[in-house]
Amino acid sequence: MTTKDYQTEPQGYTMTTVMEEAARCLLCHDAPCSKACPAHTDPAKFIRSVRFRNVKGAAETIRENNALGAICARVCPTEKYCELACSRSGIDVPIDIGGIQRYVTDFEQAADMHILKKGNSNGMHIAIVGSGPSGLQAAVTLLEKGYGVNIYERSAKAGGYLTYGIPEYRLPSNIVDYEIQRILDLGAEIHYNTTIGKDITMNQLKADNDAVIVAIGASESKMLPMFEGQDNVETAVSFLARAKENKGNLDLPDNVVVVGGGDVAMDVVTTLKKLDVKHVTDCVYEEFSEFKASKKELAGAEAEGVTILDGYVPDHIEGNTVVFKHRHIDSQLAIKTDKVILAIGQDTNAKNLGIRLEHGEAPSAGYRTHDSKVFITGDIAQGDKTVVYAVQKGKEVADEIDAILGGKQND
Repeated sequence: MTTKDYQTEPQGYTMTTVMEEAARCLLCHDAPCSKACPAHTDPAKFIRSVRFRNVKGAAETIRENNALGAICARVCPTEKYCELACSRSGIDVPIDIGGIQRYVTDFEQAADMHILKKGNSNGMHIAIVGSGPSGLQAAVTLLEKGYGVNIYERSAKAGGYLTYGIPEYRLPSNIVDYEIQRILDLGAEIHYNTTIGKDITMNQLKADNDAVIVAIGASESKMLPMFEGQDNVETAVSFLARAKENKGNLDLPDNVVVVGGGDVAMDVVTTLKKLDVKHVTDCVYEEFSEFKASKKELAGAEAEGVTILDGYVPDHIEGNTVVFKHRHIDSQLAIKTDKVILAIGQDTNAKNLGIRLEHGEAPSAGYRTHDSKVFITGDIAQGDKTVVYAVQKGKEVADEIDAILGGKQND
């Protein structure tokens, strides 16, 4: 079954409406919204440009700090960062910073702007393992500094979770393809269907390059023992990838239970409703006061008619019935369901990469490893796991490598 809603992105701003929204900006001196952006995209500056009808200047401001600006405009949880800090919040509601950024980057694409520029070659080469958002941003920052960049991706397409996870209605595939093509045009080479340890070794990468960045994502789904071997159980990673690959054309039952309460779980339950699944029940470990999902994604799920039961954890299975118990009160629920989708988190598979991880990430902060030639970024580096933080980490690891190879470091 499929519906047009799965593939339809909500309407964005027009020239008239974006000007109206930009006009609400208070033009703060030392704007708090810009301080709150992890990628330092500088919303205050690009909103000011939009307000004075300089959309090209706004696009240049965005791209100066964020090579994935069109993607972040759509998927960044702005209510946690720039919009949370917006001074307008004290008057009515914050400026729709993400919506304005989307307008600007859509204009940039329609006008076929080429803002990113490759730097003069310095003769050095960097290998990047993984083509998720942090690896892509690192590639752009390095290319701008004059490095040659080769990206090694185990899948058939680049983008990681951007390509295989985030639903079409939130992040259209053509937007991801557009961002990646711009990085290819800048000079990056992507080697698809290439697994480190099978098709090429880390030792080969280190021998052929001046540095190697491991930018793999958390792509391995976690599984609860009670659900192992169950025919009607699927992981969120698998389901979202199938939905995106098949453009929502999936054969789904009328009654699905989802376990999990993060943004990935919200993507799952909302996708199910957009694909016309009648009964979608989400059982969440956290109570609403401690929810992990962004308020925007939670509101979207609720608007679609998802039933959310907070504070419940799966206890055991009896045939097609999953029994849940509440964490704090004496309450038990037995839900008979045709399908269960687990959205309880992901792990990282760093096999054959020669790096040590604890609970899916590096045991210490920063981007260096025990090997002076190998660096890490993205999900396996400590810090938030959002796309905008991946952009920040990608820039920072590139800057650190440049400081070392360029002889700019003092320590």
